[in-house]
Parts: sequence; C-alpha cells; structure tokens
Amino acid sequence: MTPKILLVDDEESICNMIKLHFQTEGYLVYTAFDSEEAVRALSNRPDLILLDINMPEVSGLELCKKIRNYIDCPILFLTSRVTEQDKIVGLQVGGDDYITKPFSLAELTARVEAHLRRESRVRRSDVKMCGELFIDYPGRCVYCNEQVVPFSKKEFDIIAFLSINAGQVFDREKIYERIWGYDAEGSSDILKEHIRRIRLKLAQVTDKNYIETVWGCGYKWVN
Repeated sequence: MTPKILLVDDEESICNMIKLHFQTEGYLVYTAFDSEEAVRALSNRPDLILLDINMPEVSGLELCKKIRNYIDCPILFLTSRVTEQDKIVGLQVGGDDYITKPFSLAELTARVEAHLRRESRVRRSDVKMCGELFIDYPGRCVYCNEQVVPFSKKEFDIIAFLSINAGQVFDREKIYERIWGYDAEGSSDILKEHIRRIRLKLAQVTDKNYIETVWGCGYKWVN
C-alpha cells in the first residue's frame, strides 16, 4: 500500500519542494496551507503528518491538538524553533518528533521512514486475543467478554506496548521513554500510577493479572 503523507505548511515553495521529493520516492502526498485545509485533508487518512509550527492564524501547536481529536498517526513538526521548552510543548500537545529548518531532504526522509516502520510494526498485529481480553490496536479499544473497558490514551499506550511485546520485561524508564518520549518532563514514577489504574480497571472485569511486576526489573505482559 502506498504510504500517505499530509504536509501542512503555509510556505508554498517549501510545500512544492517536499511534495515533489516524496512523490519521487513513491509516496502519496496531500498538502494544506492552513488549519481549515488541514482538518479537511484528514479525511484522506494520512499515515504521517508533516506540520509547520509557525502557521498563520492557528499555530501548528494548536492545530496538532485539534488533529489529535481525529487521528492518531505520527506527527512531525517542521520548525525553526530550537529551545528545549518548544520541544517539550510540541511533544505534550501530541507531536511525535521534530526537525529544525533548514533541514536536508535526506534527513527528513530518514525520519519519516523511521516513524512509518514503527507504525507498520504495530499494524502487523492489528488485534490480539489475550485470555479474556480482545485488544483492537487501530481502534484503541480493549474488550473483555465483549464489554469495552475504558482506558485513557496513556493507559492504552502502555497496554499496547506491553502486550505487543508480551513476555518481555521492561524497566520503568524504558516504558516511560517509549510512551512519553525521550524529551518529556517528569519522572518515570508516574508510570506506577498508570499501571495501578490499569490493574484496577482490569480487576473489575477479570480475575487475571495481565501486567506482572518483576521485582527489581520492571513489568511484563502475561497472555
């Protein structure tokens, strides 16, 4: 299947250059020059979004928050901002990565390919049966005996990561980096609270403990 990219940038010359490059590389590229066009273009179900931060009227950061109401694909910020706080804010509003202007097309392509590979690894296991649980990864839903178990975004991200890698032990820092990102502020201690909430919700529908604590090492998913 041809990978689809949505490119959102108000600078037409940059859009044309990036679009031509990725079309040459075999991608299907949609472009948008403002937030309204970008939201409409989400109907094309892009596999990845390249989003300029310095957009007119509605900034790329605000647009990212809006996009996250509709779609969960990787979002890479294109930005001339390089402060640590800008990076943190971008990740907190739902971005997955950033690349600073000016950038080479080779580096941009490598970033895009890396994120799409990561996404494809998840999509190869679109659904999974784990005992009484049915995990729908694309739909971001967990069912137990055909009943939906409600989880927050971060809780589902943790479940998805551990269940896809069932049987492997991950320490708190590794899980925290995977879910919150390398540049996230805060401590991996917050993961303990999320694990507690996941277990509490699962305990209401099943007697099985799917997330096992490996003392001194971390956590693992048990099918």
